[in-house]
Amino acid sequence: MQVSLIVLAAGMGTRMNSDIPKVLHPLAGVPMLHHALAAGRGLEPSRVVVVTGHEAEAVAKAALAFDEGIQTVVQDPQLGTGHAVAQAAALLDQAEGEAIVLYGDTPFVRVETLEAMLAARARHAVVILGFEPKDPGRYGRLIVEGDQLKAIVEYKEATEAQRTIPLCNSGVVCAEAKTLFRLVAQVNNENAAKEYYLTDIVELARAEGLLVGYVICPESETLGINTRHQLAEAEAAFQTRARFDALENGVTLTAPETVFFALDTWIGRDAVVGPNVIFGPAVTVESGAEIKGFCHLEGCHISRGATVGPFARLRPGAELAEDVHVGNFVEIKNSVLDEGVKVGHLTYLGDTHVGEFTNIGAGTVTCNYDGVMKYRTEIGKNAFIGSDTMLIAPVTVGDGALTASGSVITEDVPAGAIAVGRARQVNKPGLATKFFERLKAIKAAKGNV
Repeated sequence: MQVSLIVLAAGMGTRMNSDIPKVLHPLAGVPMLHHALAAGRGLEPSRVVVVTGHEAEAVAKAALAFDEGIQTVVQDPQLGTGHAVAQAAALLDQAEGEAIVLYGDTPFVRVETLEAMLAARARHAVVILGFEPKDPGRYGRLIVEGDQLKAIVEYKEATEAQRTIPLCNSGVVCAEAKTLFRLVAQVNNENAAKEYYLTDIVELARAEGLLVGYVICPESETLGINTRHQLAEAEAAFQTRARFDALENGVTLTAPETVFFALDTWIGRDAVVGPNVIFGPAVTVESGAEIKGFCHLEGCHISRGATVGPFARLRPGAELAEDVHVGNFVEIKNSVLDEGVKVGHLTYLGDTHVGEFTNIGAGTVTCNYDGVMKYRTEIGKNAFIGSDTMLIAPVTVGDGALTASGSVITEDVPAGAIAVGRARQVNKPGLATKFFERLKAIKAAKGNV
């Protein structure tokens, strides 16, 4: 079955009180738009169109960052949801199969729910997603009879009896692509707001004798984000679910309420995550690895048996092989650490490859940036990098080589060699005593005894 997705992401989000487009506000480490796209990706869609509007270029850039195959179109002016969907018609005029309309500010619709809507299409020309909130408030109500949706009534137009109906409209729509665009083309703006409402297609479909159905999902899936308060609530809801899923999948979280996940965090069973760990986007932790407390990880891969932390930071491009140890106050960026490497503490490795079973001493720094260009450091296997070594990239340290503590390494070190790159120590007998006596005299003369 071919499926096309239309994701509406044109709104300004005035109530967010922000210069950032609403759908680009971060949720679980990524723009909230990515959550809607991720749900839709589970259907393996053949085409995806994101309808942009406010700050269209920035929203389009975010959409393409999720998937370069996404197409975007600008809605200008913004005249309602029906008008927004109509903007995608030209891009999908040859589309076969189904079309589903999602919303960039409604991040939690699950792929299972979308699959249920597609299944309901076997019996109905149009399918609407409904939900039953604890407080129906001013949502539009679904008027149903059996499995048929008779009408969607907006709250301001509903009778008192209709306002007691618990079933509400989420706005998510599924229909054959050609049917959807044919109906949308008939929607008018004869209403107080002078906007084109997507919900009007229900009445238009029924006027053609088409059957309209509905699927019900939990309220949690239809959470829309319009304010900073709602964004915070959505973050809390995501993290609660992510922690539950991790525990259910065999991950040990020693203090679950302090661990924060990103949308795409993947952790294998029997991994252990300590307290106050933050996962940014694109982190993979294999089974049996341990992340100790107060670590910050993003864009990295941690293999089986590796240990990280406490107080470590892994940045994008960090690749840790099996049984690697990265200790406290260590930062790794765009570097590969082969099996058994140990980086115990107080170290920065950037743009580096470290061979297996090499030991990196405390205070080691790869000096990889000259203010303009980045350079690589290559360290062989079974090498020993002494504490407080400065490796001035580009530089290579061979297999089994050793650098003396406190060295500044500016030239390649051959395999098996010892490199000493420090100034000769000179002792001045008695000079420290004279020096401190002089400073104390100056201090006393100033009255700072």
